[in-house]
Amino acid sequence: QVQLAESGGGSVQAGGSLRLSCAASISIFGTYVTGWFRQVPGKAREGVALITRADITSYADSVKDRFTISRDNAKNTLYLQMNSLKPEDTAMYYCVASSRGRVSFRMIPYEWNYWGQGTQVTVSS
Repeated sequence: QVQLAESGGGSVQAGGSLRLSCAASISIFGTYVTGWFRQVPGKAREGVALITRADITSYADSVKDRFTISRDNAKNTLYLQMNSLKPEDTAMYYCVASSRGRVSFRMIPYEWNYWGQGTQVTVSS
């Protein structure tokens, strides 16, 4: 059973930066696709970024050129570096992993079978 634990959320002013971390309970990056979703209360979950086993990355248009997903295989940790933050980036951010052999780059929630508890990011104007 894979367990994911996020950290690094917090409050920041617009234009600032945060780095989210996600520690996995077992070594998964060689076999799982991993990524980040976010959700605002009352709205659907939005795929933010993913990284495949082959290190291919994909980003939502709303975060391209501002966010960077990366991982440290030795530490079993996934990261999301968020720069030039905007108030509309305010959300709960979830670390996710999928054991499927293939997932859509559109990041459809039901394709991701492991979810962390989430970490809150709040960006003030």
